Amino acid sequence: MILGMSLSAFTTLHVVLSLIGIVSGFVVLAQMLGSRLQKGWTALFLATTVLTSVTGFLFPFERVLPSHIVGVISLVVLAVAIAALYGYQLARAWRWIYVASALVALWLNVFVLVAQAFAKLPFLHALAPTGSEPAFIVVELIVLVAFVWLAIVALRSFHPATDSPSLRTA
Repeated sequence: MILGMSLSAFTTLHVVLSLIGIVSGFVVLAQMLGSRLQKGWTALFLATTVLTSVTGFLFPFERVLPSHIVGVISLVVLAVAIAALYGYQLARAWRWIYVASALVALWLNVFVLVAQAFAKLPFLHALAPTGSEPAFIVVELIVLVAFVWLAIVALRSFHPATDSPSLRTA
């Protein structure tokens, strides 16, 4: 039992949070590319991505795993993104710091999604049973290159008005 739920129910909750974080993260990314910021989508992305990382630490484990390291990194970059957005209101350098940290958090979630897909989907697992075969590495590299390119475009295009009501926390 985890938080009063069976392991299966808790796993489902964790996966659902992760998928909501990924989908809302891509909505936020699309908004960045259009130099827009919508408070609701952004809050949903940040909250579900934080919850995804936090719930990942609640699974039973006997030693530190790579997933724990990814979770710690994700929480650190999310703390930076949240501070940049809500604390510093995207002023000066905090705009690009927000974009970079939010997109790193999204990429980490997608990285784990790809890894889980290769581990759990039989047709992908057959291509990379240990997760270190060329098929897995190539897919993760394609995802990384796509995120780097999208981050560069977002960094150049994301310039929302700093007096916009969408930036206000109240």
